[in-house]
Amino acid sequence: MTLNGLDTAQMTDTIAAIKRQPSLARFQFRARNRWIDGGENHSTIRDFYGAGGEDTSRSSSFEFVNGEPPVLLGHNEGANPVEFLLHALAGCVTTTLVLHAAARGIRITALSTALEGEIDLQGLLGLDASVSPGYEQIRIAMQVEADCDAAQLDELIAVAQRHSPVCNTVCRPVPVVITRA
Repeated sequence: MTLNGLDTAQMTDTIAAIKRQPSLARFQFRARNRWIDGGENHSTIRDFYGAGGEDTSRSSSFEFVNGEPPVLLGHNEGANPVEFLLHALAGCVTTTLVLHAAARGIRITALSTALEGEIDLQGLLGLDASVSPGYEQIRIAMQVEADCDAAQLDELIAVAQRHSPVCNTVCRPVPVVITRA
């Protein structure tokens, strides 16, 4: 049986397996990046460790092009990295909400999100030490249609915010270590 496009039997089996062997829940995701020119660089994602071993399910890599718009000295080669952060946040919150809805037996019939984030480039450019180079705030507006009442929908959105790995990483925030390889 599927609910919200998810195999609920597989979901139940996966949760049971992790409860029996918590080490199966440990994953390491990886990305590699190569600078091309100016603001353009390419990220490649393929391999990861999870469920007790190296994953071999992907026959080819996903490649993402990072760019900048002309106003930020680029040529629109691709979305810029802070836009990719919004993309990652939207995708993770959406997937988390759909997963928890399926676990509760709630059918989602439509779901869309709109994200906005403000940045003051004085932080990136080092022009004002009091200005953070990152987003000042990110707002996510979720439009959800589901076979549940408004209180259950509000709880689902709250659960998605609490349990989304990307949302949690951004909200904590997580320490990032940059070294010279």
